[in-house]
Amino acid sequence: MTVKKANSKANLALLIEEKLGYPMVKKASFKKASDQSEYSAQGKRSVEYSVQSNNSALKRALKRQQLQKIQRQINIEAIMASALSLCPDVISKGRPDPDWLEHFIALAEDITNQAMQTLWAKILVGETLSPGTFSIKSLQTLKQMTQKEANALQKCAPLCGFVEHEGSYLIILGYYKKPSFFDLLRKGNKESINLAQSGLSFPNILTLMDIGLMYRKEIESPSLKQGQSFSLSFQGQKLTLTAKSNELVLSYYKLTQTGEELKRLITAPLNKQYKLLLEQAMQEEFSFEWA
Repeated sequence: MTVKKANSKANLALLIEEKLGYPMVKKASFKKASDQSEYSAQGKRSVEYSVQSNNSALKRALKRQQLQKIQRQINIEAIMASALSLCPDVISKGRPDPDWLEHFIALAEDITNQAMQTLWAKILVGETLSPGTFSIKSLQTLKQMTQKEANALQKCAPLCGFVEHEGSYLIILGYYKKPSFFDLLRKGNKESINLAQSGLSFPNILTLMDIGLMYRKEIESPSLKQGQSFSLSFQGQKLTLTAKSNELVLSYYKLTQTGEELKRLITAPLNKQYKLLLEQAMQEEFSFEWA
């Protein structure tokens, strides 16, 4: 236990020195009360450390600002260098909006994680190739995204199919068959996919909904007639579902505009387990064609 405490305190001390520009040391005059209490008679907690520097608070603040500016410069240079490496040598549709670019720099300059820097580099490339691809709202969402939220999006991406005529991403959950007019008391056939078996748990789904990347309610397609098709594209694969009978309704989760923009940053092949579950759930009422 003593070793762990020493290591954690040493790590914290190093972190503080990196951010402040000065080390913290124990006060020479600090003495604990005889009862070992950490609090004074006024109820204030006794602090045994202080900054080791003869400079004024103003000078120390200026140094901290300089360190912050240096780190931000290093961050944005790394992101832009990565963007230049990733950018294909093709004709772009124009230049990014100057205001968008200023927002991008202001948000991206605090990103130190290398994996996240790559995502920001991809955004800059995408916006350079086709201005308007990424909204400022998407940039703000990405900046505030926690690791847990990023993981949820990572698990969601391989399940998302792109519907070209709508220009949107969705995750098929299953389908149901509407009861016939002469059999209204009979409940229509319904098949659902357990997304958790594909790695996307319900808490993951709630997380995506909470941060505005996925709509909160299941969405239903218009009724499909026999022979009518529904097509969507996954990474490198296109699926065409063709109804075998009438009155079939697909249910799915749909990504919001922000979710769709951030989904484009993740290039992941179709989840194999999801593909298997999809075929098992739908094969009775739909024919499958993969291309």
